[in-house]
Amino acid sequence: MLLAAVDYYRPDTLDEALEALVSTEGARPLAGGQSLVSILKLRAASVELLVDISRLEDLRTIEVADDGAVRIGAGVTYDEMATSPDLHQSYASLSNIAAHTVDAQVRNRGTFGGNLCHNDPINNFPPVAVALDAVMHVTSKNGDRDIAAGDFFTGYFANALSPDELLTGVTLPALDGRSIGYQEVEIGEAAARAVAVVATSNGNIESANVALGCLPIPMRAPGVEAALAGAPTTAEAVAEATASAADGIEPLTDADASADYRLAMASVVAKRAVMEAIEGGHHG
Repeated sequence: MLLAAVDYYRPDTLDEALEALVSTEGARPLAGGQSLVSILKLRAASVELLVDISRLEDLRTIEVADDGAVRIGAGVTYDEMATSPDLHQSYASLSNIAAHTVDAQVRNRGTFGGNLCHNDPINNFPPVAVALDAVMHVTSKNGDRDIAAGDFFTGYFANALSPDELLTGVTLPALDGRSIGYQEVEIGEAAARAVAVVATSNGNIESANVALGCLPIPMRAPGVEAALAGAPTTAEAVAEATASAADGIEPLTDADASADYRLAMASVVAKRAVMEAIEGGHHG
């Protein structure tokens, strides 16, 4: 199906983009367009004005702080994340995940911010942001605000942004010796996914953040995290601690997998992600 008629504007500055978003009630930002354009073609949403932010340099930077924290602009593409020397040196986990996201054509167009804002349950970066306690930087004509990643995702294809706001960047905290495990089960598209951020010492787990994806809202698993804290780094201990990963989640049934299957796979991907992190995982 062809895209319906829509007005299009490509601003030269962030201020112009923000002005355009408040100029028309049906305005929407367009970054890489890999998700939004498909939805518009299917008539699943309607837009009066597309504000193309793909060339705004303010959104295309990767900045590494002295303490190891990383701020990634919302307009940075997956390919730019995969090939950035600075990101690979300080946060190789993100580079590795981006490098294996979809195909090369989409990696050249799809953006970090678009993946997060779209919040498709199969998108890979929402559970990564939640597991890492990332901070989302948002701006509008009325000023700036920060949103914790755990509060940013509000529902299926939904987020906490107001219509006049743009996500400009995301700060990922320094890993400080922690490792990341990223595991998924694919059936067509992703059917189940887990991200673990783990610190170990002397054969025990000091701390663990575990987030589950392929859900309407990516969710932390507090029961699993509590059970992992102080547990041995053995496969048996991790399996026991992650056995309750499905508690409290409500996965979707779609063409790729049933809700029951996703419930069954939650503990499987959680255990695999934690073990990957323990075994070295994706280091920062």
